[in-house]
Amino acid sequence: MTETGARGLDVFDPSPPRAYRMPAADVLRGLGEAEGGWLLPRRKPNVPPVIRVADKFLTGPLDLRAVELNYLLEFVRCRFEEPPDLRQGKLAGIEFAECRLPGLLARNLNSANEVSLAGSTVEGLVDLTDADIAASLSLRDSVLRAPGGVALQADRVKLAGALLGQRVSVAGELRLASAHVGGYGNFTGATLDNPAGYAVRATNCHVGGSLLLNNTTIRGTVLLASARVESELTLRAAVVTDGREEEEAALDPHADPTSTVVLDRVTVGGDVHLDRGFSGAGTVRMVNAALGGTLSLSGGRFDARQAPEDNDPTGHGRALHLDGARIGGDIVGRRAHVRGQVRMVDLQVKGSLTLDGSRLDNPRADAVLGNRSHIGSNLTLREVEVAGGVELRGVRIGANLDLRGSRITRPGRYRHMAAGKPSLDVGGAVIGRDLICARGAKEFVAHGGVRARRAQVGRMANFAGSVLGDKLDSHALNLLGLQVQELVLTPISPPRGDVTLRQVRCTSLDDNEAFWAATGWIDLEEFRYDSLRHPIDLRDDDEVDRRLRWLRQAMRRTYRPGPYDQFAEMLRACGNDEHASTVLVEKQRLRFRALAEGRRWLRPLVLLWSWLQRSMVGYGYRPARALAWLVVSWVLGSVWFTVAGPLEVINSDDRLSWHAWLYTIDLVVPIVDLGNKNRWQTSGVSQWIAAGLIVTGWVLATTVAAGLGRLLKR
Repeated sequence: MTETGARGLDVFDPSPPRAYRMPAADVLRGLGEAEGGWLLPRRKPNVPPVIRVADKFLTGPLDLRAVELNYLLEFVRCRFEEPPDLRQGKLAGIEFAECRLPGLLARNLNSANEVSLAGSTVEGLVDLTDADIAASLSLRDSVLRAPGGVALQADRVKLAGALLGQRVSVAGELRLASAHVGGYGNFTGATLDNPAGYAVRATNCHVGGSLLLNNTTIRGTVLLASARVESELTLRAAVVTDGREEEEAALDPHADPTSTVVLDRVTVGGDVHLDRGFSGAGTVRMVNAALGGTLSLSGGRFDARQAPEDNDPTGHGRALHLDGARIGGDIVGRRAHVRGQVRMVDLQVKGSLTLDGSRLDNPRADAVLGNRSHIGSNLTLREVEVAGGVELRGVRIGANLDLRGSRITRPGRYRHMAAGKPSLDVGGAVIGRDLICARGAKEFVAHGGVRARRAQVGRMANFAGSVLGDKLDSHALNLLGLQVQELVLTPISPPRGDVTLRQVRCTSLDDNEAFWAATGWIDLEEFRYDSLRHPIDLRDDDEVDRRLRWLRQAMRRTYRPGPYDQFAEMLRACGNDEHASTVLVEKQRLRFRALAEGRRWLRPLVLLWSWLQRSMVGYGYRPARALAWLVVSWVLGSVWFTVAGPLEVINSDDRLSWHAWLYTIDLVVPIVDLGNKNRWQTSGVSQWIAAGLIVTGWVLATTVAAGLGRLLKR
């Protein structure tokens, strides 16, 4: 047909000229006429003919309800007075290009070709419920307006092709519940605005390709629960906000109160992108979701938006909620910014989880809560700034848990306890390779300390260059029951608080003086290590003395035998028996000092007895001293009896001549009888000296024999 006027119809003109007016019922007038009607010739063989109407203000109803029409309908720059009625219609295809409609009634529509609203403005409901379209549905550059209501209702719609919504502007709800899209869905650059409710409701929908919402601006909730996307789902650079007031109830009272992106139970065959400028004000939920590829969060901003309450372990609320999700690839969140909690309890990731360079802000609460999660490869949080706590109890990590260079401050408190939580809690974790809480580009900082109770680490637990604890009355490091091959305890400064190494078992220990200078108590009971990373040389007595000083300082001068026994056992296993004896002598010295402190009236005697044992026989660990004292006793006794003169013979018939040196050695050396001891009569002082020499000889000779027995056994 010939367009009226040079510029055509302005569809937004409130009072279009009469020349543009046309009854909508006349659209089909002229069907079958060769010329002068609306029927245009076929464009190609096997293509239905086209009815094209352009630049018309169509008055009255366009009633194609239950009509079977094998024609393509094209409306270009047309304005409709009433919503076209296509319900139960069977059409070859229909297009509204740059039109203005008060709505569109197309429930149960059957179209053999594309249905298009490209560039059009619809001020009312577009109803495509149960429609069956053998091609695509195009909403490109269109405007759908139904503020506070449903702008597009396409429940259970079937599209053999794609859903095209590039740059569409929707005021109201975009409803696609249980929709089936054979191709991809593309809403790149769209604006979806329904602040008081769902901007997109597509529960249980199925998209045969990718679902793209890149660079979209969304105000309202995106609900894709139980949806299935065969390829990738992407909201890259999307901005999602919520217009609800803080005190307003959530759409789902059992969900997070400020959820804006809900992907619960979603199944995605490929990747999910919430990255590169994605901004979400509200909770992003992916509870029990199943992803075949990677979840990308890099460069995204996630804001829980909830005001923190007292004693609330979620703090600002959940910014990311991934409980029970199954990720077939990786989770990559480099340089992401999260305000609120990252909750990922029972998460399963076949690849790695990476949050390097991110900022997690949820002070006085759990910034990361990932108990019982399974990570197939690495869990890395390098150079991460965390205000809050990181709780990963019971996690299973195939390779490394790497927090190199991270800073974890302002952890929370237990809800029902006054005690504060640690900055990092990996109690009961099973880590296949390394636990790294060490210096990177800067030192690792954990103001609330690190807890790894009953954890199992396959190779190394590394705390080199770390700063642990900030309160003297709390735990800086709690490794109760840790099992690891290599334990590196070389912090950059003394831990501020208590340190627990009880029941820790490691093969190699690397430590430094700063660690042993912890401001609190160091619990070393049943701490077992087989060797030191830097072995002690057989001639390095100063190193042994230094380590003994560290032990005394660590235990606050209280007596505990276990650490000394372990130190001596380790030295002896390395062939360093002399230094092992030094350690055991120090252990006994401290033991007698502890006994003396518990016995007020007997204290001088206990200390005297301790001094005698230490100086004479080294508490039995220095048998060479006993031999020396034995010789000294023999010499002193011989001198005495030489000066005292010959003793009286007991039996005058004996012809044994007096010899002071032989007589004395017969007294000092037990068991051996040289024939002098019972032949001479002692009296006075000599009698007491002889008795003393006999007692001394028995004590010293027994010690020497025990030492020689250990020597022969080795």
